[in-house]
Amino acid sequence: MSALPPCPKCHCEYTYEDGALLVCPECAHEWAPGDVAQDEDVKIVKDAVGNVLQDGDTVTVIKDLKVKGSSSVVKVGTKVRNIRLVDGDHDIDCKIDGIGQMGLKSEFVKKA
Repeated sequence: MSALPPCPKCHCEYTYEDGALLVCPECAHEWAPGDVAQDEDVKIVKDAVGNVLQDGDTVTVIKDLKVKGSSSVVKVGTKVRNIRLVDGDHDIDCKIDGIGQMGLKSEFVKKA
């Protein structure tokens, strides 16, 4: 089998060489063999407008969101304070007044 390192973005093992670069066939990421250490586990979460989010930020909901398993709705303009960034399907863990603990996707919020 190949002795090439897996892709640093999607961890695909089917990388190949293209000149001086390594290329991933699944996500099309290109990198130099020495640059792998710089790309490790740096996840940047951005809101709907492209602002970088961090733990403790305050965000505003930009779309009515139905709460799964409930008849509640998180309305547009709801401010969510002290967010926590997490890995998984939903990027943001937070507590919303009147609803409780909830997970939000970063594409439905903007930084306040």
